Amino acid sequence: MGEEMKFSHRLRVRYSEIDGQKIVFNAHYLTYLDIAMSAYFEEGLQMNLADLSQEGTFDFVLAKSTLEYKKSAQLGDWLNIWCKVKKLGHTSFTMDFKITREGELDPILLAEIIYVCYDPEARTSRPVPNFIREKIIRFEKESA
Repeated sequence: MGEEMKFSHRLRVRYSEIDGQKIVFNAHYLTYLDIAMSAYFEEGLQMNLADLSQEGTFDFVLAKSTLEYKKSAQLGDWLNIWCKVKKLGHTSFTMDFKITREGELDPILLAEIIYVCYDPEARTSRPVPNFIREKIIRFEKESA
C-alpha cells in the first residue's frame, strides 16, 4: 500500500497533538486522514466540498475506519499522508491511506476508510453522483 498512491498531503505534528508519552495521541491520526481526504477532493479533484454539500449535490459520512498503527510520530515530524480511492460502490467509496515520516518509506500508519454518500435531509444513503465517480476514475487513472 502506498507505492501506487500518487496523492499526498503534508503536515507537521504540533505540540497539542502529542500525549504524555511524547508521541502523537492515537485519535489525532483520524484527523490527519480527514485532512488528507479533504485535500484529495479539493486539490486533487479540484472540487469544493463545502459548496457541494451546501448545494445538496454531494455529501458523505464515515461508515467504517480500520487503522493499523506501525510506528509513532513525534512532535515536529513532517508527515506525508498518502491516499487514493480504491473502490467505488453504488452508494459508497473506499479510500486507502498511508502515513509516512518525511524522507522515509516505512509506514507510521495504514488505514482503510469507507465513506457513504449521504442525503442529510432524508437521513439516508444516496448513490455516488456520476460526475464524482467520473472525476475519481479519471484522476486515479491519470495518477497511475
